[in-house]
Amino acid sequence: MEFLLAETIYDVAIIGSGPAGYTAAIRAGQLKLKVALIESANVLGGTCLHVGCIPTKALLFNAEIWDHLKHAAEYGIAGIGTPQLDWAAVQKRKNAIVTKHTKGLEFLMKKNKVTVISGYGKLTGPAKEGVHTIALSGGADGGPSEIRAKNIILATGSEARTLFGQQPDDRILTNIEILALEQPPRSLIVIGAGAVGVEFSSIFRSFGTEVTLVEFLPRIVPVEDEDISRELSRLFKKRGIDVNASCTVEKVEKTEAGVKVGWRTSNGKAVEKEAEKVLVAVGRGPRTANVGIETTKIELDRGFVKINEAQETAEPGIYAIGDIVAGLPQLAHVGAMSGIVAVSKIAGRPFRPVRRDRIPGCTYSDPQIGSAGLTEAEAREKGFEVKVGKFPFAGNSKATIVDSHDGFVKIVADAKYGEILGVHIIGPQATELIAEAIAVMDLEGTVDELMFTIHAHPTLSEAMLDAYAAVEGMAINA
Repeated sequence: MEFLLAETIYDVAIIGSGPAGYTAAIRAGQLKLKVALIESANVLGGTCLHVGCIPTKALLFNAEIWDHLKHAAEYGIAGIGTPQLDWAAVQKRKNAIVTKHTKGLEFLMKKNKVTVISGYGKLTGPAKEGVHTIALSGGADGGPSEIRAKNIILATGSEARTLFGQQPDDRILTNIEILALEQPPRSLIVIGAGAVGVEFSSIFRSFGTEVTLVEFLPRIVPVEDEDISRELSRLFKKRGIDVNASCTVEKVEKTEAGVKVGWRTSNGKAVEKEAEKVLVAVGRGPRTANVGIETTKIELDRGFVKINEAQETAEPGIYAIGDIVAGLPQLAHVGAMSGIVAVSKIAGRPFRPVRRDRIPGCTYSDPQIGSAGLTEAEAREKGFEVKVGKFPFAGNSKATIVDSHDGFVKIVADAKYGEILGVHIIGPQATELIAEAIAVMDLEGTVDELMFTIHAHPTLSEAMLDAYAAVEGMAINA
């Protein structure tokens, strides 16, 4: 990492180098701004690259290949005997992917003339004569003790919440510890059935772990459409995952052999179960403590930063992006776009605010989930007269070819004008297919128009075409 003299005044200084921070830094460089990127860790990329999105999806791909190999004979692959899992090789591949993209980030910083500064950045108060000062600590010897900039972007990210004040260790795990396991556990209890919880449940079930999933809310993946939650629960149970919703966890305690979890069901029944490991996946809290926010006018909501449509806080010249922002989902792609919005505003360029109803939600479990816009229940609550189209992947030729027949595409449309209000997919490559829905909704596509959009055959995307047509009861393949 580089250092420049403290006298340098940057156009923008960014605290945090996760997807939000590094995207903002690259865009700032592209717009010819003088930009500093401050990072307290010894590598760029934040949680997403090192202990989040990227390594998790690498393991999910390995799990998918492993599941296919279990049925190798059905695909005409003979002579390989009984497949053996080499977990060390799985971890090596995962780590190599992370390393490759870490080096890629370092290259992109140099390419875009971003000054990367090692240290812990902290706000010191309002700007003086149009210039903010960031106190810097923990950097390499010889580095500056402060950074000066006309604008500051906070991109400090989030961290896993824990239960009962317990600290993670080799048995009570968060997303960090579970990614470094030396072997898949024989048994695993996952507390929390959001994206993190169901993805790790899916991974380790594929590798033979006995998985128990416990969720406080009435259904798993609770932010999704109810039909999606119901289908994922059904398919997880089919895979042998013990799914428990509407459960209140009352204790997590270590035993001689592992960890015991106690919970109470919705009807008051007390349940106890022991496993080798426990994953706590009950959400992520914003890293807004010890950042110097109290020295500014920045407003917080339960620790999250309030912003306007340009990502600007109540303190002039200070912006917030990514996981620390109030009212936005904690997703890497949301953080990245919010960074682009903030930098565009700083550079005086046109921008479009991040729209909550135009954010793709993706869960990379088996089966995958991709969703955008309003659920059916939300659309009805908002007063829309709703028409719904639903098309099962069982009727799609490509789904048969790739041996993934479960799931469906669900379209929620406005009955009066045919506008697409929401798209909800569970099944093969749902996380890729959802991009079409975002484009359609951004362009205000209607069911009548989309029924005449040509999709290549055979493709999984044809399921989208049939789902649009299903709104009018005219799907061809169902």
